[in-house]
Amino acid sequence: MEPLIITCCCNGGMQGKETHPDLPETPEEIADSVYEAYIAGASVVHVHGRNPHNLGEVTMDPEVLYRINALIRERCPDIIINNTTGGGPTTTMEDRIRCLEALPEMASLNMGPDMSRFVVKAREEPLDHPHPAQEYDLCIPFTYGFIEQLAESMLEKRIIPEMEMYHSGQYWVAQSLIAKGLVKTPYLFQFVMGYQTSTYPTPENLIHMARELPAGAHFAVAGIGKYQWAMTTQSILLGGHVRVGLEDNLYLKRGLKLKNNAEAVAKIAHISWELNRDIATPQQAREMLGLSAVPSRY
Repeated sequence: MEPLIITCCCNGGMQGKETHPDLPETPEEIADSVYEAYIAGASVVHVHGRNPHNLGEVTMDPEVLYRINALIRERCPDIIINNTTGGGPTTTMEDRIRCLEALPEMASLNMGPDMSRFVVKAREEPLDHPHPAQEYDLCIPFTYGFIEQLAESMLEKRIIPEMEMYHSGQYWVAQSLIAKGLVKTPYLFQFVMGYQTSTYPTPENLIHMARELPAGAHFAVAGIGKYQWAMTTQSILLGGHVRVGLEDNLYLKRGLKLKNNAEAVAKIAHISWELNRDIATPQQAREMLGLSAVPSRY
């Protein structure tokens, strides 16, 4: 098998320090956390920006994202920088396109609508920008046309799309992008397992998703919450890649929270070593994913 690409999803667009004291929020905290994950074996980082005037919410401001990317690059000379276009519950569709002005090397690209209902925990003092608990019941309207707009913008800016797959029906959308030449090989698909309205996190479903991959594709797996370790381990066994970190899961094991993002990366790296599969360096990951060997500069 090819070496394992480990992506660290370091923060996210929903929860903040109200759920975990080491979940990074400021650009400096994000860069420091990514550096620790990089040393532990991450070759890709998936980043959400936080509103500097309200750290309790996400921002898609390209200036904020550009600063985060620059600080990450200072600390991690060759890590692959992947910015979100998923954002958070307050993100507008226009901002999902505008954020690409930060020029990440990769960006997430949802293959369909995102429907969910959840409660964000209250953010209490002494944390900055406290807020009460917030309940959301929403659907983010990723349509064929909007997904094509995002893909076209990524193609123009030479940003590699990480196609987010929540269930196998979304292959219809991916195949449409391929047919229109809006995504290029080698394709990268990420299967999100255990998220609301996504595929149930079972071995059978993961195998089914992998069987439907088009020629010239790599895949990675994100297991949400308690499903993180089981689903990512199965991806290792199937020849796929993995995503771990505090965006998706806060726990090392039942009842014991992760110390930080680096501990999540170290755990999955250890599992991969035990299964006799090497860990990809950033340069190896760049070659596999069709990225320039020369890292972006900010």
